Amino acid sequence: MGTTQLESVPEPKYWHLKTVLSEALDSEFSVGEILPNERDLAARFGVARATLRQALEQLELEGRLQRRRGVGTTVAPPRMGVAVGTDQDAWPGAPGDAWQPTDCTLAVPPAAVAAALETGAEEPVHVLRRSRVSHGQPVAAELLYVPAASVPELTAIDAPSGAPRVRAVLRELHRLELEGQDRAVELGSARADDAKELDRLPGAPVLVVTTRFLAAGRTAALSVATYRADTCRLTFGDTGGVEIHHGPERQAS
Repeated sequence: MGTTQLESVPEPKYWHLKTVLSEALDSEFSVGEILPNERDLAARFGVARATLRQALEQLELEGRLQRRRGVGTTVAPPRMGVAVGTDQDAWPGAPGDAWQPTDCTLAVPPAAVAAALETGAEEPVHVLRRSRVSHGQPVAAELLYVPAASVPELTAIDAPSGAPRVRAVLRELHRLELEGQDRAVELGSARADDAKELDRLPGAPVLVVTTRFLAAGRTAALSVATYRADTCRLTFGDTGGVEIHHGPERQAS
């Protein structure tokens, strides 16, 4: 493919370049293949590197490309369908829950979380960290906030820390009668800690699913789950959990 003239195109240069690059991904590259460096790509298409970066960032946002630490920019595989269930009767950690417990700490939550939990501004809560892995690839990380009032019988004797502590908090949480859930989904940017866990670069696009678990007329727990936007496609249905479905291997398209 030769150099494309962009000067006479009325739309932003980076947007038109994104279309040109997308066509090149379809015809010239395979899933997992590393793209040429920015200098070579900018020279090929006759654009400034800043314009190229804008186009690459847009393609990453759309799930066509992945930036990998120590590797470079590669062609992304098809997104994995992630079904976010609508079952209102399942606590985190219930049978069939594929999240893996990682750690649990006692900490003061962000102000927005404290407001949702209706805890005091400086009141510490249990912060459970869990992760999702599919076919050896990290796809999501979760912070689950549980106020002390939701687990009043919890002690530190049997499970003081780590994954056992996560399971102990969840067991106590399950003693409450779950009245329902509500969810919100938004596009966000990976924070440093989530980026490290998800093998992404800080600032990479992510999908953030916030779930409130309701019991006794209040928010008994709050989940903030961060999914890789480049590999996950959220779907909504009547399933009772989160399932990741893999499509067949194919060329990028």
